[in-house]
Amino acid sequence: MKVLLTNDDGIDAQGLQTLRRALLRVPGIELVVIAPDGNRSAMARSITTMRPLWVEEIGFDDGTIGYATDGTPVDCVRLANLGLVDGFEAELIVSGINHGANLGDDITYSGTVAAALEGVILGLPAIAVSQQSSAREMDFRLSDSFDFDEGARFVARVVEEIDDVPLPTGTLLNVNCPAGDALGVQVTRLGKRIYRDELTLSDPDPGTAAGTDAGSGSAPARRRRYWVYGRDHGFHDEPGTDLAAVAAGDIAVTPLHFDLTDAAGMDALQRHDLGRLLAPAAKEVE
Repeated sequence: MKVLLTNDDGIDAQGLQTLRRALLRVPGIELVVIAPDGNRSAMARSITTMRPLWVEEIGFDDGTIGYATDGTPVDCVRLANLGLVDGFEAELIVSGINHGANLGDDITYSGTVAAALEGVILGLPAIAVSQQSSAREMDFRLSDSFDFDEGARFVARVVEEIDDVPLPTGTLLNVNCPAGDALGVQVTRLGKRIYRDELTLSDPDPGTAAGTDAGSGSAPARRRRYWVYGRDHGFHDEPGTDLAAVAAGDIAVTPLHFDLTDAAGMDALQRHDLGRLLAPAAKEVE
């Protein structure tokens, strides 16, 4: 099986390297690594369209090679799909291991999940995997201490059995591993975040006057820096969700797909008869 490994933390990230080594031990795997050349966390489904992408061949300590790009995680998957590596056509996309969890609403921001989602769009099975830090934070904030070994072994086993995993077409697996030894594995739905973001002034532009106003005789600072991402986000502790599973010490495996259409919403809009709004608008144009 031909497997593309990517991430959003960068090609040198410990999580990717631990997973790379684990995947290389899976029999019958042809592994190609294409990853960003630096951290691209929380870039979601960003792609690069207005400039060319740099790609550099990178040697790993075991004699194998990978490819680093100045693009985004989704760019990495697109590079592979468009033939960056001669003779390689991915059959499975694996993204991670992310440094920090990607749970609940956070997946919409995640570059890790976005790379896996690009695989789904291309018609390929995909796995996104993230690791809670030893601090047991429940979001994707960076921490200094991670143990990726168990998560890497688990994902390698999933890859080994991917042909037998009941994964419907157009679906990816979002895997989140808890800190420490996992107590078990739960198949979950996405949970609901409680965000506590705040607008906090970091400091004004050092090139302008700070702390002045119109009556002081000095021009006020026109440019300031703000933090907008708060700390200690919470979540609704609902059984069966990915957030509750990781909080309980289990690996959460959540099947995700790209179809965001609200079928019930379509029915409601059709009953509202939006077409009746078109005729008056046409008359106004006349």
